[in-house]
Amino acid sequence: VTMPDFLVHNSSGTAFTPLLEKSPALWKTNKIKKGDTLYLILKRLGLDTAAATLIAHSSNSKKLVKLIPGKTLHIYSKDGRSSDEFVYEDTPLTWVYAKRNGDSYEIISHKLPTTKHIRKVKGEVISSLYASAKVAGISDTLTMNMTEIFGWDIDFAINVQPGDRFKLIYEDIYVNGDKKSHGDILAAEFVNNGKTYRAIANRDEDGELRYYSPEGKSMQKAFLRTPVKFSRISSRFSRARFHPVLKKTRAHKGVDYAASEGTPVRTTANGTITHIGRKGGYGKAIIISHGSTYSTLYAHLSRYSRGIKKGSKVKQGQIIGRVGSTGLASGPHLHYEFRINGKHVNPLTFRQPSSEPIKQAQKADFER
Repeated sequence: VTMPDFLVHNSSGTAFTPLLEKSPALWKTNKIKKGDTLYLILKRLGLDTAAATLIAHSSNSKKLVKLIPGKTLHIYSKDGRSSDEFVYEDTPLTWVYAKRNGDSYEIISHKLPTTKHIRKVKGEVISSLYASAKVAGISDTLTMNMTEIFGWDIDFAINVQPGDRFKLIYEDIYVNGDKKSHGDILAAEFVNNGKTYRAIANRDEDGELRYYSPEGKSMQKAFLRTPVKFSRISSRFSRARFHPVLKKTRAHKGVDYAASEGTPVRTTANGTITHIGRKGGYGKAIIISHGSTYSTLYAHLSRYSRGIKKGSKVKQGQIIGRVGSTGLASGPHLHYEFRINGKHVNPLTFRQPSSEPIKQAQKADFER
């Protein structure tokens, strides 16, 4: 695509702004709303909607076809009807530029020049992990990334307590001297109830960043410890519990996670859905088989995620439904069960299958 010279050579953090400033009266700026498409935006702005079809049939158009709510789209129109150029602010570090060329658009994605600064931070849990992370100057997103790294070993819904400590080494990303976002966590340590967990980042052969213990064992294990992030346990695994709806004592063969209606529920491991639908007192429920040995159950759901059905393959961490109160439930929560060879076991205490070690070809580099 032929771009204006000042854009090609401009290395500032907001390299598209000179284009917008050149003829500000001819640019229309639109904040993308939920449900927006390029066609709807053009129509709302009084511009020729045929441009939406031309964009869709042009190369590299994916970003402009699947617009994300909250992001910003700028449209240049010389005559108030045509759409001659587009600037789409994709992320704080990337933007998309499209220019009309006959019956199609030339579209490029432009990545802003960045520098990375390595940061070290530590903190101690006083009241909550999030509050302590804020005191340490860590963003909510970075805190969540840390919990994802240790999510196979630590149940952050129940196990974090005052006195727990954490350390992080991570990257901050700067554009033209201004911090734009945080980058990857390079190393992390979490001391939970006196036990120390450590994780080191390693970029595998496929380009994916994965985390390993200092001994080279993968932090990613077969099962996540919790199917609902940052909820609280309202009822534990028990051989005898007073049921709040039935008003009698019976075994509670799973764990209840109290969470608000609509909270995402994620599968704790890769597997195949063997049941999806109503199941007696469980209400709307999903059962997933994880090979011949393990299975999990997720009950009292308000709804299921689109596109999944009996026989669907699901990946660890995939959102499969939303918290609800269907069936015999006194309020919104997720009832989660874990079975080994058909026998119920406590999801909070079962022993994880051993994790995969780092590949032998990468081991020497990793140890260095």
